[in-house]
Amino acid sequence: MSHTRRAPYQAGTQEYAAVPQSPTKNMSVSGSRQYTRAPTRNTSVSSNHQNLQAGRGAIAAGVASGAIGGGYGPYSYHPDNGRDAGVYNGTRFSSTPSEQSALPSEKPPVQNTSTVPQYLWDKDPDLDDALHNPEIHGLDDISFTIFSLRGWLNASALIILIVGLITLFAGFPVIYHYTHQTSSRPGFNLGGINGTGQIPVLPGMPKLIDAETPDSALTRVGSDGKKYNLVFSDEFNTDGRSFYPGDDPFWEAVDLHYWPTGDLEWYSPDALTTQNGKLVITLTEETFHDLNFKSGMMQSWNKLCFNTGYVEVSVSLPGSAQVPGLWPGAWSMGNLGRAGYGATTEGMWPYSYDSCDLGTFPNQTAHDGTPAAAATGSPEGGPLSFLPGQRLSACTCPGSDHPGPSVSDGRGVPEIDILEAQVDVSVFRGQVSQSFQCAPYNFQYQFNNASPATTISNPDITSFNSYKGGVFQQAVSAVSYVDSANYNDSGYAAYGYEWYFDKKQRQNGYITWYSGGSETWTITSATIGADPISQVSNRLIPEEPMYLVLNLGISPGFQRQDWKHLQFPSKMYVDYVRVYQREGTKNGITCDPPDHPTSTYIQKHIQAYSNPNLTTWAQAGNFFPRNSLFNGC
Repeated sequence: MSHTRRAPYQAGTQEYAAVPQSPTKNMSVSGSRQYTRAPTRNTSVSSNHQNLQAGRGAIAAGVASGAIGGGYGPYSYHPDNGRDAGVYNGTRFSSTPSEQSALPSEKPPVQNTSTVPQYLWDKDPDLDDALHNPEIHGLDDISFTIFSLRGWLNASALIILIVGLITLFAGFPVIYHYTHQTSSRPGFNLGGINGTGQIPVLPGMPKLIDAETPDSALTRVGSDGKKYNLVFSDEFNTDGRSFYPGDDPFWEAVDLHYWPTGDLEWYSPDALTTQNGKLVITLTEETFHDLNFKSGMMQSWNKLCFNTGYVEVSVSLPGSAQVPGLWPGAWSMGNLGRAGYGATTEGMWPYSYDSCDLGTFPNQTAHDGTPAAAATGSPEGGPLSFLPGQRLSACTCPGSDHPGPSVSDGRGVPEIDILEAQVDVSVFRGQVSQSFQCAPYNFQYQFNNASPATTISNPDITSFNSYKGGVFQQAVSAVSYVDSANYNDSGYAAYGYEWYFDKKQRQNGYITWYSGGSETWTITSATIGADPISQVSNRLIPEEPMYLVLNLGISPGFQRQDWKHLQFPSKMYVDYVRVYQREGTKNGITCDPPDHPTSTYIQKHIQAYSNPNLTTWAQAGNFFPRNSLFNGC
């Protein structure tokens, strides 16, 4: 059987098409040579194979050069003279090429494929035009004159912008500070935040000043004749409040045994609540934590503190004016010590001292045993002090663990008592003890009780307390009789103290106590001046931020109990707590004032401040800083 084969041929310019095309009879290949396809028979296999390979190569070369298939596909180019001569006038630019961009010797680039138009851009797209080509501008084109109006306008605009920014961010706060009076209500930032940075004034949230405080109580006139503004109040008018940790923004009930004073009760948060517009603290006789009584204590420690001012509480005392043995209290302490957390108060309570001398030593005694009063200075002829020495004294060595602002600042935990109620068993009348607890001590704990250093407002009601202190504290104290009607929610009386200090003029400091709304007695800086016998310097009218404590206890160490007539449960009622400060007082309602900071120190030693089972500073993993005078640095 015979086969007819097509003879191989030389590839020409339109020989192969990607899609069928109309046949042409005469096609030009490589100049003038023409041919027509004619079938021929070739019997040579070798020749046929060589011709096939040559034909494939020619086709590949044609495709690569664009000669074959260039008119089809997404990249094909089909010129339209009418279109190209229309909008763009033969070029992408609206005007003829500039003489900078059109060089005289430039020739159109040779096209290697029919898919790319000859001119898509003005000659060479990499060439800069006359405006952007830096090479065509010589140094002669650069000019400068100091009298340029445009230059001065630009410079003036920059100066105005800079001065405006400096004034806005630096000058405006200073101008505002000196042109606006400081608000008497301690709030700042959006919504208002109190001085401790903890309590935002937001809708539905508690405020520093209770909304139910009567308008008549928003201001008062102090014993110094100055106007005092209310800065905090709690009227306790919302029933059923809880004082467990985290439940209240200002108060927190403790859960511990108050061992320092030998109390017989366990303090539990469930012993405090609010009822009928009063805070109620209930003392019950029940076995609780291996003790026979349960009661309540709540504190504003590290939440609400004040620095100078007047604090007042309205209280109905528990029990009876004829039955001794209960120990209701409303008092305040320096924020560096947390009541009931013994590790925090060791070497701190009740120091109020800023001198570097023997008063900072353990037992107020030097290494050589002097002074003699330290060994025999108590009223009974025994040792004067068992204190371990002032932990944060003015003698602290540089670089030591100290809350500041300087290691040379003596820091402590003084105590000022608003009231501690007792019964005068000689006449069976109720009394309130109002005291300042301090250290180091006077010889035989005897402060200067002479006028004008110390004054008693009404000797018929108030007298100096027979208890003046012991080896762990000195009590600068007086007692005042109270109305027997103000017990057991039947009647209420206001108790308080007015406290002022000025670190730059310490001789002006004082504390004045009030009972039943009237002044009872006053101490000044001269009351606790230097003592040449015990060789201590002036104690300070407290300068520490003070927090509040409300509690109902029972302890033989305070007054012996009349077990036959005491009745349980017994309740202490508090109608309100209010704090006032002189108009214009700065940093007055904070636990972390800049001149007596506490926050960083507390956080650094948080274990001691959060574990009541730690009774010494060493148990919390800490140690006393070295005293430069006693130990050397």
